[in-house]
Amino acid sequence: MRRHALPLAPLLLAGCAILEPPPPVEETPQQAQERRAAAPRPAYNLTGYPPAVRDGYIDGCESARKSAYGRKDEKRFAADAKYRMGWNDGFSICSRR
Repeated sequence: MRRHALPLAPLLLAGCAILEPPPPVEETPQQAQERRAAAPRPAYNLTGYPPAVRDGYIDGCESARKSAYGRKDEKRFAADAKYRMGWNDGFSICSRR
């Protein structure tokens, strides 16, 4: 029994290795706008909201849907309260669907 377990030990240890996700790809503001323009339009009318809220809402909603258009702009999320509010709202609303 022991001699059968020994060859399996490296496989068991390899399965415990922690894989780190790749670092996020930086996107330019132009690339971000193009990505948001290609995303499906939000179900809610965001007319009258500042652009930062609309951008955050689209990013948050698409992140909740796990679509190719979803991405959180970490730097903007940390520095811009309006973007952060829009992202949180979009993620929250679209997660419920």
